[in-house]
Amino acid sequence: MSYQRIDRISEQVRREVDRIIREDVSDPRVRGTFSITRADVTRDLRFAKIYVSVLEEANREPMMAALRKAAGFIRRELGHSMIIRYAPELIFEEDQNIAYGIHIASVLKQVQPEDDETNEDDLEQ
Repeated sequence: MSYQRIDRISEQVRREVDRIIREDVSDPRVRGTFSITRADVTRDLRFAKIYVSVLEEANREPMMAALRKAAGFIRRELGHSMIIRYAPELIFEEDQNIAYGIHIASVLKQVQPEDDETNEDDLEQ
């Protein structure tokens, strides 16, 4: 099985899991701003690691717990919507890349000099 096929299947799993969570999961803990950033499907299609980014700090832990609890339901719905031999077992992981990027941007904003005149003086020398 080629890596391109696995990449296509991984992207399709990511899109379908995102759709299922938004449309079919009725757990009240699944709310707020979140994104399914990627899915890594194993070569044998038995497992899929789903990376979820949740922007609100307060919603992060309850939402991840709700997704882990609903994994069986999401897997069953995924099996119905995709034409593959096996619906992979879903493993939900928290993706902190977006939150980390926001943190880095805020740190850079604090470090950045506020006075533009000091920058002009540095350029003249």
